Amino acid sequence: MSKYRPLLGITMGDPAGIGPEIAVKALSNKDIYEISRPLIIGDSKVIKRALRFTDLENLEVRSISSIDDALFTFGTIDVLDLNNVDLERVPLGKVSAEAGKASVEYIFRAVELALRKEIDAIVTSPINKEAINKAGYHYTGHTELLKDLTKAENAVMLLAIEKLKVAHVTTHVSLRKAIDLITKDRVLRTIRTVHESFVKYFGIKKPKIAVASLNPHAGEGGLFGDEEIKHITPAINEAVGNGMDVVGPLPADTIYYKAIRGDFDVIIAMYHDQGHIPIKVLDFYNGVNITLGLPIIRTSVDHGTSFNRAGKGTAHPGSLIYAIKYATLMVNNLKLHGSS
Repeated sequence: MSKYRPLLGITMGDPAGIGPEIAVKALSNKDIYEISRPLIIGDSKVIKRALRFTDLENLEVRSISSIDDALFTFGTIDVLDLNNVDLERVPLGKVSAEAGKASVEYIFRAVELALRKEIDAIVTSPINKEAINKAGYHYTGHTELLKDLTKAENAVMLLAIEKLKVAHVTTHVSLRKAIDLITKDRVLRTIRTVHESFVKYFGIKKPKIAVASLNPHAGEGGLFGDEEIKHITPAINEAVGNGMDVVGPLPADTIYYKAIRGDFDVIIAMYHDQGHIPIKVLDFYNGVNITLGLPIIRTSVDHGTSFNRAGKGTAHPGSLIYAIKYATLMVNNLKLHGSS
């Protein structure tokens, strides 16, 4: 029996960035249509512009106003057209409030459709934090915006590549603030969300979770900091007491080697760069950003809008392709192992 082909809402991202280009390039792959039913949520004018500066041929951009009108056929790119971009006011490679507003409107529509279960998952192309803030949306990124829109109690960023998965206790805050945010409650909530999500979306009955330390040498018994003693270890102990397979805190300079060799299913990092650096060193182009803890499935590219490359036809679609594949995997695992 063939697997279910999920209906995926792919947001176009900032129209001035590389999002439209990588969307076009991703949907030029026939295998994407064999595993899913992709639908771009954006502006068809922008998608047509992106198509012009690629070397892709025999692709048709089709503007639709309803999901019911989509064909989901390779060679035809269905665009749920919000028609919200004036190309003259949104030049390529420039930060603008107009582009920021448009990119957020695509997310609004995608979340609305996902909450109503008209699409199975959302896959997001990159937005620009400066642009969305200029447009009046004061968020530090997709994760925080999606948490607000879905009224989720907790949202956890998970980065994934073939050899490694890393969740984060804190994300887009200064390092100084991140340290203050490392509390027992926050670490424990992250562990729980990761555990529940891996059971539900990845079909792992008892995921092996390793928690990284905040300080060098896991604090060396308090010599290099006491966050491990006061917050991280108590959170781990409570999670273990609740039946979860969790170890740590392990020094961050050795934990990734152990995960890559297969000791763990996922690592929980304490702050942004602690989790992002190993992912991007191992596989810069194909990393996927997954938001755990939402009432919907959301995957995304693990890169920004790259304004310096917009319009040049050189943007790499690998991250978006893998984001589509992860969304498909998660939808099918949810149908098999969990419930929405």
